[in-house]
Amino acid sequence: MTIGFLDSGIGGLTVLSEALRRLPANDYLYMADTLHVPYGTKPMEEVRAYVLEAVETMVATGIDALVIACNTATSIAVAELREKYSFPIVGMEPAVKPAVEMNRATGKRVLVFATPLTLQLPKYYGLVSRVDEKGIVDSLPLPELVGYCENLQFDTALMRDYFLGKLAGYDLNQYGIIVLGCTHYPFYRSILRQVLPAHIQIVDGNVGTIKRLTALMNRFGIAERHGNGSIKFMCTGGEEAYVDKMRSALSFYQELSMPSEL
Repeated sequence: MTIGFLDSGIGGLTVLSEALRRLPANDYLYMADTLHVPYGTKPMEEVRAYVLEAVETMVATGIDALVIACNTATSIAVAELREKYSFPIVGMEPAVKPAVEMNRATGKRVLVFATPLTLQLPKYYGLVSRVDEKGIVDSLPLPELVGYCENLQFDTALMRDYFLGKLAGYDLNQYGIIVLGCTHYPFYRSILRQVLPAHIQIVDGNVGTIKRLTALMNRFGIAERHGNGSIKFMCTGGEEAYVDKMRSALSFYQELSMPSEL
């Protein structure tokens, strides 16, 4: 049983880490579309073509299920992929619904961090419209953050200054939850924890995604089969150095050891 994970770069490793923790008896294929990273600042039709091409390569290699471990790619391509392929396909969306539900009784607002393209797409507006009847959700694009992550820029002082600058115009006392709406962003959870007031919770969609994957695999009758948690890394650019970087980034994230809060 091989589960495929697709992202533009290393961000989807945060979701893969959750799968390894919860579904260890499978094998995994992780594809990074390094020729086209980042997705979140590119035109929608370009990203759609990149995603479809990358998934074709993964299918040719052999997968039994697929996680689109990228909010932007999910918004653009998941419906078309589900029409094209018969195996289980799970996408990502910012964890706005659970965040709104968690904040409902507090009177606090929700702030969503995401890529510019995710925040521009109808899927995101539709999600917020469905769940945010009291108008408590605000959105903050962070176009530079994927690039920082891809360059393994985790210097605490530099990144603290980055987040403080982005949040300078916000009264954080008004907020109860920040949603990490890009799979790269959980790499910065511990730094954000230093920047944010203690009352603000940080949530992402990684646990919910793997729970949906598990349920869908059960529905398809392909629940955990024989495997040992092996991971094959691929990238569209074919760079061995990037494969090494993915291995290192996964180990780094696992050592941070933060099972996702949501």
